[in-house]
Amino acid sequence: MDLKLLGEVFVTLLVILDPPGAVPIFLALTGQLERRARHRAAMQAVILALGVIVAFALVGRQILTYLHIDLPALQGAGGLLLLLVALQLLTGKTDDPQQEVTTNVALVPLGTPLLAGPGAIVATMLFVRRAHTLSGYAAIAVGIVAVMLVVYLVLRFSGVLVRILRPSGIEVVTRIAGLLVAAIAVQLLADAIGAFVTTYLHTPH
Repeated sequence: MDLKLLGEVFVTLLVILDPPGAVPIFLALTGQLERRARHRAAMQAVILALGVIVAFALVGRQILTYLHIDLPALQGAGGLLLLLVALQLLTGKTDDPQQEVTTNVALVPLGTPLLAGPGAIVATMLFVRRAHTLSGYAAIAVGIVAVMLVVYLVLRFSGVLVRILRPSGIEVVTRIAGLLVAAIAVQLLADAIGAFVTTYLHTPH
């Protein structure tokens, strides 16, 4: 196995996915759930993120080419989706008692685009392009699974914070998480716009 590539994949995806940074967002979205449901949400989010990343690693370039989608467009779409989530968190819409709380938040926005977002997808696609041997592909696969295991363990044991923070603390965390998600969304949109501008400026007319 290509241990150097394995290390690069693990470190790069770990930094991009940022498990500690996902904790406040995870708590904001699942803080009202029971312990078992929260654990199930963590598992669902990680499985979905793993599925999305693996799918794009295998056929991502072909999908984007077939649909005539540039990577910046994918980035911009992720940014818009996160911006809607951020507005819900900041305005307290997630605290609406008439709104049924389900583990679906584990799928969107947590599983994607927060965990399996444009950054993780693009990084994985680039790693796959670099690998030309079976040992290289094996290193990428092991790296992705190892990172997802770390993410799951961090989210799984974030329930300790729920017991410490109590409902009032969760509410504060929700607002902070909303601000963080808004910042991530704006950054994704800015990067996407920058990439589009650069592409069109360098495209001969």
